[in-house]
Amino acid sequence: MNAELQEIILAEPRGFCAGVDRAIEIVDRALEKFGAPIYVRHEIVHNTYVVNDLKNRGAIFIEELNDVPAGATLVFSAHGVSKAIQLEAAARGFSVFDATCPLVTKVHVEVAKLAREGFEFIMIGHKGHPEVEGTMGQLDGGIHLVEDVADVAKVAPAQTAKLALVTQTTLSVDDAAEISNAVLARFPSVRLPKMQDICYATQNRQDAVKVLSPQVDLMIVVGSPTSSNSNRLAELARKLGVNSYMVDSAEEVQPAWLGGVQRVGVTAGASAPDVLVQAVISRIKSLGALTVTRVRKMDGVEETVKFPLPKGLKVGSLKVLAQN
Repeated sequence: MNAELQEIILAEPRGFCAGVDRAIEIVDRALEKFGAPIYVRHEIVHNTYVVNDLKNRGAIFIEELNDVPAGATLVFSAHGVSKAIQLEAAARGFSVFDATCPLVTKVHVEVAKLAREGFEFIMIGHKGHPEVEGTMGQLDGGIHLVEDVADVAKVAPAQTAKLALVTQTTLSVDDAAEISNAVLARFPSVRLPKMQDICYATQNRQDAVKVLSPQVDLMIVVGSPTSSNSNRLAELARKLGVNSYMVDSAEEVQPAWLGGVQRVGVTAGASAPDVLVQAVISRIKSLGALTVTRVRKMDGVEETVKFPLPKGLKVGSLKVLAQN
């Protein structure tokens, strides 16, 4: 027990974004309307708690369409899929609901449009991430992936007269800016995105960590190891000089982390439900306070974005577990 622990400060905003809300609700509504099983290609969002809850209610998560039986209902994850996957799903006659985040779809649409105009692309992102695979898979070729500044020096487009830059939506804002500047320095005529590809929720959560970090001695990020945006939050806090840990569940919070700590900051990635945040708060209190520890929210941006559901699914609210 740590008698010094005085305060838990919650980042604002934190947790679910509009794209995650929509993706989970699509699976939720499909289960309600069509009954189990509903097949989902890849984890609907990168959060263990959310995925396990949907599994328990009849969602089956697959990576290969060969694992989906004929006539089944299939949901594409929030990360998006390649054209090849879309075409294969259509050819197999599945009933498909696309839960791709509309902000990712925006990037796909822009890539397709510019490709028709003869552009090649440099994409900033993490190799193997499903969003990157989906975006690069919009074309048969002509998209060159760079993961860091060093990669920029090695990229070799066939031409530079028509070259455009796109990014994965869940990157570190600062890292993406650094790599973008390197691309611009090497290819001065590169076409930059009309709007910043990094999504509003990723930006807002990183901005909140920048404000919160100087106020706390420890930062705990609620998120699964597979969640890109959650990992970026933990990395950012560390860069700002704060001890930071990412946890997938409250049980992962260790007593030793709280030694000598007066204020703990808590945030959550865009795919982490608030029920996990509340469990982490309870865990911190039980481990770190001889008296009741004060919990307060920092001032922050209020997010009001909401994306519509696909045709064929009734509009409604998420189940309680998935709400902020």
